[in-house]
Amino acid sequence: KTLPDSPPPSDGPDLSMYRRHAKRRREAPDHALPASSKAPVMTTTTHDGPGGAFSSSSSSGGAAGASSSSSSAAAFYAPPPRRLHFFVRATDSKTIAIHAAADDTVAAVLAHLADCGYGRDLRLLYAGRQLQPEATVASLGLAPDSTLQLAARLRSTPHPKAWQLASHIAATAASGDAGTDSAHTLDDLVKEYIACCDPGSQHNRNDRRAKGDTGSTDRHAEDYLDIFLQSGAAIALVRLYLSDFSFSRSYAERAIRCFLSTDPATLPPNVMLVTAPVLLEFCRLLALTAGNKDSLYKSCRYTLASVLCLPLSVLGASKSPTKVIEQVLPFAREIVELVLNGLGSETMLVPRTDLEELSNFFKVLRQQVLLWMPDGSMPKNMYSRECKRTDTWVWELHEMSMNLLKRVDECLKRLEMDLSSLSSDTRGVIENQPIWVTRLHILAILTELDFISGIFEDVAHNLRFVLLAHKAPLNALVRCSKRNEHLHWLKKHKDLLCFEARRNLVLMLFSEGKDDYGELHEMLIDRSRLLDESFEYITQAKPSELHSGLFMEFKNEEATGPGVLREWFCMVSQALFSPQQVLFLPCPNDQRRFYLNGTSVVDPLHLKYFVFSGRVIGLALMHKVQVGIVLDRTLFLYLAGRSITLEDISAADPFTYASCKRILEMGAAEIDDLTLTFSRDVHTLGSRKTIELCKGGQDISVNISNREHYIDLLIKNIFVDSISDQLANFAKGFGDILANPKLREVFFGCLDLEDFDRMLGGSNNTINLKDWRSHTQYNGYKEKDRHVNWFWKAVESMTVEQQRQLLFFWTSVKYLPSEGFGGLSSKLYIYKTTESADHLPSSHTCFYRLCLPTYPSLKVMQSQLQKITQEHVSCSFGTW
Repeated sequence: KTLPDSPPPSDGPDLSMYRRHAKRRREAPDHALPASSKAPVMTTTTHDGPGGAFSSSSSSGGAAGASSSSSSAAAFYAPPPRRLHFFVRATDSKTIAIHAAADDTVAAVLAHLADCGYGRDLRLLYAGRQLQPEATVASLGLAPDSTLQLAARLRSTPHPKAWQLASHIAATAASGDAGTDSAHTLDDLVKEYIACCDPGSQHNRNDRRAKGDTGSTDRHAEDYLDIFLQSGAAIALVRLYLSDFSFSRSYAERAIRCFLSTDPATLPPNVMLVTAPVLLEFCRLLALTAGNKDSLYKSCRYTLASVLCLPLSVLGASKSPTKVIEQVLPFAREIVELVLNGLGSETMLVPRTDLEELSNFFKVLRQQVLLWMPDGSMPKNMYSRECKRTDTWVWELHEMSMNLLKRVDECLKRLEMDLSSLSSDTRGVIENQPIWVTRLHILAILTELDFISGIFEDVAHNLRFVLLAHKAPLNALVRCSKRNEHLHWLKKHKDLLCFEARRNLVLMLFSEGKDDYGELHEMLIDRSRLLDESFEYITQAKPSELHSGLFMEFKNEEATGPGVLREWFCMVSQALFSPQQVLFLPCPNDQRRFYLNGTSVVDPLHLKYFVFSGRVIGLALMHKVQVGIVLDRTLFLYLAGRSITLEDISAADPFTYASCKRILEMGAAEIDDLTLTFSRDVHTLGSRKTIELCKGGQDISVNISNREHYIDLLIKNIFVDSISDQLANFAKGFGDILANPKLREVFFGCLDLEDFDRMLGGSNNTINLKDWRSHTQYNGYKEKDRHVNWFWKAVESMTVEQQRQLLFFWTSVKYLPSEGFGGLSSKLYIYKTTESADHLPSSHTCFYRLCLPTYPSLKVMQSQLQKITQEHVSCSFGTW
């Protein structure tokens, strides 16, 4: 059968006979088209040349006048009686010889020519008049060997060039002989057409300016691609791709792949946005003909998914969301089957491209569901098993999601068995197990299921149940994950994650640092001007310059590397949070915990310093340095985008906390006696100011019925409104260090305050000497040497602060991670040196290396170690 006679409808053409047609073409020449039950029985021979002259081997007229080159076709398709032979001069200057039955209509001839690739909406002219579509060939009274003129139907279109070029592409692809010179230029024609689609090209800008066209540039590209489809060019290209000849397939594939390129030089971004209808057409045609295992079809489907999920992608402005869903769902179903097969295999592996397609198609489906049902949550009676309707997309999407979740559940069970077979020591360092890194695609699929769970309530319920049932492998996968900001949906399930998993979850929101020193932000700091110079280096840098990491040196000191950077973080943090800087205040009952100082306005640069402070805190977390500073709950909750309650202010402001608690315990008469209003007095720099907590607050008395509202407004005013500028600048500074500043609330939302304390402040407990000794190795010494024993006896005799100073001198670490010495990046080392006893120990902090001379006695050892625990010694490096 031939291809469809009419333009493809919005749902796509019926191409069920494409394969049969491709088979017939192996039996008959390209210019002999097989019969159709709806089309006339015709044979067609195309000739080039200005006059349409025939060679000696061509048909010369009459019912039996078949050309010698098509004799096999004539034998296979015996012409019926009363055949008429005439010529048609095409729009591309080619002459077509046609054999038609006498009772065939002009409309049938036009449909046959359209099927040959000459486009739709054509007309036939004879003797200067247009032939009516319903007229039969016999009624035209054609003279033998008459020549008819094929012309495009006059249409009201602003894009005549597009129609002409698209028709030329269709005719070239349908010419049947891919070995001609025209076939060699097929992909060039498509590239030229795509270039015409781009309204931003110089030629199109001039053309639009000359026409006074000020319309949408996106609409221009849409119109051009719509013309490409209406002209039949897509069908003609797919037909050529189905050819038995490899070079014909190659030319067609190159032409089709012009729409798949991501190179702006060949497919400009504004054109890429609106290629979805063309890609959808190619996918439909290729799926029905070449099959879903065809490489070109897979490429078209992959690009379709990528384009559809672009923010401004256009699939058809007139299409309803359900129509788009029905068009996309078959391709999504294919991808889901591929993913299910991968998860069900022995290796549980899924190719990266399949994961990307799954993500993109699910994103499109969810977007369309939100357009169809703005609240996003679908009533359960639309997809429940009792109301199953297998012919609806609602049920299909639900079924696909549940099948994916079931298969993921099976994979997590297998992972849990693998995890239980590991020893306790191995299980503790799961991040280093390569097998787990190869299973991270399971987290990616869980992410897509969470995306869909916003539509189906039972998917959300079952997803939570699966995560709850498999906490161990879930934590292992999160701990193994690398930089990825798409896992923040796990914030809803942070109660299922261990501290190490939650920590890694938020660390993935930072940009990945660079090891190349050339890309690091370099700083050369004078110790005597530590804060001022650090402020200049950090605040003047662009956020992108800080994302790669820092390289730090102190002026006139020989040391460089991570150890120096760790020391800088500790020193700058201590200076920033010092009360002398009036930026932060310590909590009365916890001197390590700080909140913002509302009187910081005394410093004209205080807002810039808050940006600086936020950046320093973010950089310290990114570099995994514990600085011994922790933030108050009120500041933490603000950064997390959460409201502050009365219980949250107890550490920062015990006086206000106690007063509010007392008000809540009072009776009505006692509250009335206080004569409170919805306002508060603020004393700043010797002046008093009354601030209303709400509009007209001074005239609203606090009573037993509104006291809780009064307390809420009071807390909000003290800890948010009155310091809103300081908070906003600190939050901005922190957000500058994240890969995506918009995820700042996600970062803090994934953590508890205790988690944040452990990440930033480290452990404030007494140093465990047994743990310290067990994580120390020796070079030149042996563990049982007397000098080693003297060393540990000397350390044991020190105060806690002296031990911290020694550790800081040794490693530039003053506050250990919450895991203790096991949380450091490597073991500690004591190296034996040959220096004399009058030399102090030295260290290489980058490598956690302490160089210890062989002192003659324990007393000398203690004396020398005591010297390096003095702050002015432990906090400096050798000079040069």
